[in-house]
Amino acid sequence: MDKISDIGQLKTITQEVRKDIIKMIYNAGSGHPGGSLSAAEMMVALFFNAMNHDPQNSNDPKRDRFVLSKGHCTPVYYSVLARCGYFDIAELQNFRKTNSMLQGHPDKSKLPLLETSSGSLGQGLSISSGIAFALRLDDNKASKVFVMLGDGELDEGQVWESLATIKKYSLNNLIIIIDNNQIQLDGTNADIKNLSPLREKFVAFGYDVIELDGHDLGIILNGLSNAKNLSDNGQNVIIISHTIKGKGVSFMENTSEWHGKAPNAEQFENAMRELEND
Repeated sequence: MDKISDIGQLKTITQEVRKDIIKMIYNAGSGHPGGSLSAAEMMVALFFNAMNHDPQNSNDPKRDRFVLSKGHCTPVYYSVLARCGYFDIAELQNFRKTNSMLQGHPDKSKLPLLETSSGSLGQGLSISSGIAFALRLDDNKASKVFVMLGDGELDEGQVWESLATIKKYSLNNLIIIIDNNQIQLDGTNADIKNLSPLREKFVAFGYDVIELDGHDLGIILNGLSNAKNLSDNGQNVIIISHTIKGKGVSFMENTSEWHGKAPNAEQFENAMRELEND
């Protein structure tokens, strides 16, 4: 897929993705807007610039792989896939419907182009490390694995076990991204299980850590480029992407209330109006 480097064009795509997210969740009557909206810029930067992939050849063995460990945030994932050309954008209206290929969590049995089913929090990083190890065994030096975790997901002990395993086997072809919006289902991360300071913990595990503004596309592109360079030089890399839960819709921002619910008709109209005028 041709890479897009123009920031204005990427911003336009990101805004369309945010509209898709709200429409999908409203039409379905359920879903997770907060963490989908917070990840929009990073997902657009990954799929439209940083990753090597081909919508016309989704099984290309030399492709980069992506795993959405925070699998409840499928609206942003499906929107980006559709807008890249993996399937028709009109399919988004079938989100969460019975027998749809676009289930509430990524389901590879419904959508075979996915690398894996996901959504049981904590497991995506383990799966990604297995994919990275398999690529090494296949002597595939061209492909990288990108995995996105939610920051609330870091409460799971399995994540930290995986981090130790990844470092032990020097799986530097795996780049880890934390969508650090600081809020999870029942409140703030600090109140539920304070893992601060994250950078120091990751450094203690032996990782190179890149912290960036997860809503500034220029900074994100530079951060992803740096991450790939570090990866190429044998380093294990984690990106901490500082974001705002519900970004782009004022009444959804910085609150756990919109972690996992759909807007009503009035809220939908207000959200779409904000996104149209932004």
